[in-house]
Amino acid sequence: MSRTFRAFVLLVFVAGCGSSERTAPRNLENACAIVDERPQYLKAMRRTERRYGIPIPVQMATIHQESKFIGNARTPLRYALGVIPMGRQSSAYGYSQALDGTWDEYREQTGKRRAKRDDIDDATDFMGWYMDQTTKRLGISRGDARNQYLAYHEGRTGYSRGSYQSKPWLIDVSGRVASRAARYESQLRACRKL
Repeated sequence: MSRTFRAFVLLVFVAGCGSSERTAPRNLENACAIVDERPQYLKAMRRTERRYGIPIPVQMATIHQESKFIGNARTPLRYALGVIPMGRQSSAYGYSQALDGTWDEYREQTGKRRAKRDDIDDATDFMGWYMDQTTKRLGISRGDARNQYLAYHEGRTGYSRGSYQSKPWLIDVSGRVASRAARYESQLRACRKL
């Protein structure tokens, strides 16, 4: 094998490492297919469920809505005059689409200073931490995917003020998150992953 060819093979191998963080699983409609393709997702979500009590289907449905399981997901760019990039719509990033400030709060409160939003273990732990705090502060059940999602999207203060009530599109989205969580739960039970 030539030196150039070996370098090329090494480059392709290195480029392929971590690519699961950059692409969505092939079948987002089937929870069993997702965790079969990416077993590390299920391991991370199980740890989060044990630590915070947030059910795996609630985590999965929220991640699906926020990032479609793409680890480096970002919000779209904003444009002035339709062509001049003016930055992102928000600082949301990663599997959980956590905002910079909320992510910093999480790292400080949990002591996980090296946590990364594009790491599934850290992203699910963040989600569990956030939803657990929502349960403690607002009394929303850990298994209530609809209201957990509304509080996750609007922030706990926004949820408390009912900011989502003036956003019919968001109410529709939260209903879809709840439906997906129920469907994922049924699928995971059928393939004995729960």
